Amino acid sequence: MNTNTHIFLASSNVLTQIDVKDLQIGMYVSKLDKPWLESTFLFQGFELMNQEDIIAIKNECSYVFIDTEKQNKFRHSDFSDIQESKSERESYKKRSSFNKEIDRAKDTYQKTSSLVKGFMDGVALGRGINVEIAKKAVAECVECVLKSPDAILWMTQLKNRDIYTAQHSMNVCLLAILLGRQVNLSIEELNQLGLCGMMHDMGKMLVPLEVLNKPGRLDELELAWMKKHPEFGRNLLIKSKDMYGGAIDVAYSHHERIDGGGYPRGLKGEHLSPETRMVTIVDMYDAMTSDRVYQKGRTHRDAIDDMLKMRGSHLDAGYLIKFIEALGLYPAGSIVEMSNGEVGIVIEVDASHQLKPKVLLCLNEDKKPQTPRTVDLLKLDLDAFGKTYKIKKIVNSSDYGISNETIDKYLRIALSTQE
Repeated sequence: MNTNTHIFLASSNVLTQIDVKDLQIGMYVSKLDKPWLESTFLFQGFELMNQEDIIAIKNECSYVFIDTEKQNKFRHSDFSDIQESKSERESYKKRSSFNKEIDRAKDTYQKTSSLVKGFMDGVALGRGINVEIAKKAVAECVECVLKSPDAILWMTQLKNRDIYTAQHSMNVCLLAILLGRQVNLSIEELNQLGLCGMMHDMGKMLVPLEVLNKPGRLDELELAWMKKHPEFGRNLLIKSKDMYGGAIDVAYSHHERIDGGGYPRGLKGEHLSPETRMVTIVDMYDAMTSDRVYQKGRTHRDAIDDMLKMRGSHLDAGYLIKFIEALGLYPAGSIVEMSNGEVGIVIEVDASHQLKPKVLLCLNEDKKPQTPRTVDLLKLDLDAFGKTYKIKKIVNSSDYGISNETIDKYLRIALSTQE
């Protein structure tokens, strides 16, 4: 260890300044030698999971501050072994642009959402699931995610509270595929993981409707009913011809927790499949960022901050980090307020410059509608006062009355001007 190490107090934790040449796997980097926003890192504070993380730090910093109290706290189970087995496979690259793929993504999303809703309605009426059709729909979703992750992310951000259950299953399917892409799963594995996401909540359709559709928080008895849905889902999928076994397991296990504090069986992380651990993460994220009758959805940043507090206890730390990397700090579809007060929608993100996306500006400094136009933060576009556009924060669309219809209208105008 460097003999010139310095000790600092930050909040309630002790931070140790360390030269980057002395970094080791397992250390928790809490502070850089420069502001986080001037770096390429997606979140403020992270554990060094592998040599690639150490190299990334060395490329940007001379020294950092580590939090010894958090060191090794977020050890995960077998993610490193899983990741190593995928390392020789070539990473996926975005095949097409947002502009070219948004129409196909929208068509796929709408058709598959309707299909999922049809499955769920059928289950509620006692019918089975057509697994062959479901697998074909998932394959189309995989193709869309691989072609343009931004276009698919945009669609998952357009929440509709009135069809929450079906849309949630659709979003979990897509977000799971996105996470699988990030950890370099094969096409076959992506299809299997997507099916796990699509099927994970089918058991909810066997919960009494008055419980499932209650416009408010559940009481103790109602909660007991709701907690039966993993078992209902497992039993349903077992009876479905040609259903992938992993999907049955995920339906039964997606409310389990790494520390054993989940339900229905109280399983710990070592007994949870990689698919279960991945679906659990994206399931929680989509639920957190969705509006419900009894609460407003969190912003992307707030949800990620809350989930980071659960890594190693509720959630698999390795897969959570990969999910955050897949989404970035400003996912496509996020509503953002700029430093000059204008409000816009993130439409596309360069994977190598995730802090500087393309933003479709739709509200002026006074939060009034304006003719939509796209600015590229990577190109250092300037505002009316000659200042470089920067993102101030992510906001909720409801904060400024921006509806899904309004977002779609602005997007159409912007794309038509770029053709």
